[in-house]
Amino acid sequence: MIPLAAIIEQFESAYLTQYATSILPSQRKALDAMKLCRSSLGPGMLAQCDNCAHQRIVPHSCGHRNCPHCQHFESQRWIERQTQALVPGSYFLITFTVPAELRSLVGQHQRLLYKALMDCAWSTLRTFSQNHRQLRGNPGAVAVLHTHSRKLEFHPHVHLAMPAAALDADKKIWRTLRKSKKGDGYLFNHKALARVFCAKFQATLIALGLPLPPVLPKKWVTDCRCVGSGQKALVYLGRYLYRGVIQEKDILRCENGQVTYRWRDSKTKKYEQRTLSGVAFLHLVMQHVLPKGFRRSRNYGFLHHNSKRLMALLQLLVFKRHAPAGTAPAPDAQTEKPPLTERPKLLCRCCGGVMTVMRRRILPIMTASPGARLNSREMMTR
Repeated sequence: MIPLAAIIEQFESAYLTQYATSILPSQRKALDAMKLCRSSLGPGMLAQCDNCAHQRIVPHSCGHRNCPHCQHFESQRWIERQTQALVPGSYFLITFTVPAELRSLVGQHQRLLYKALMDCAWSTLRTFSQNHRQLRGNPGAVAVLHTHSRKLEFHPHVHLAMPAAALDADKKIWRTLRKSKKGDGYLFNHKALARVFCAKFQATLIALGLPLPPVLPKKWVTDCRCVGSGQKALVYLGRYLYRGVIQEKDILRCENGQVTYRWRDSKTKKYEQRTLSGVAFLHLVMQHVLPKGFRRSRNYGFLHHNSKRLMALLQLLVFKRHAPAGTAPAPDAQTEKPPLTERPKLLCRCCGGVMTVMRRRILPIMTASPGARLNSREMMTR
């Protein structure tokens, strides 16, 4: 396993020189953060045990959302919050992909076109739900933007976890998809989804004044598959929501100016290896850093965080539909939620007690060996 920080430290200068005209401020900030993450060369914090008063200096984690060390707790919290909002019924994972001919344009206008990709995907699903014979209402969905393929190439696409149900707020009706001859694994026709999404995305490009390439594919790729209750789909999406696009265990070698990493092929389910120069590898990883402030995950429809009234109505309707006859909900049944997992505590090495951070952002620690890092059990997020 090769630390990503070691690769950044070795190839950063050459990378900045070679890609000086195209590197974004957000990518430069990510480099600076991950290079010093949990390092003795970065800032530290003073922690004191509540039991034995033992003190020690702990290096800060960078907290960057692309760092393979950080954001594990935030990822788990996101999964828990989204799982609490699951509604009864079948869920579908729907994927909209930008064709290869448009990827360079998306890379040049990331902030605009990442948003356009997510909004057009949601608009397409909302149109299909409103026109569906059984649903005839407004749906809800959890969308997560991905910019990479398994091989780490630039491959922007968006996944939407959507229940096969819709809410008619005006008539106060909750409609779900009934079983059909095609089985539970069918919601929308993926070819029809692709055609509507293609038209919406191209119309957005024209409205933004961006030039379309001379040749565009006639067929765009979408996928719509049933994922059961939706919990496994949320775990899958949460896994790639934070912590970057590659795990350090998948970086196999760094020698003679070359970096070798592995990925798992989606068809054969076997690991493949790829070797390229350190600068090229760094560019491959850094091109997936999102613009500053851009949210990779968004909730739409009745699953939006601001739709509290709709959620209260939804929970009431769903309870009435699924509760046994003759039963009534408890007064706070629709608002009662299990507690979220607490953030891990920093423990004392002497007595095992909980340590409290007394001071943050102390000047770099010069007594420890350069590049020294704590393991994940000892580390506490800033």
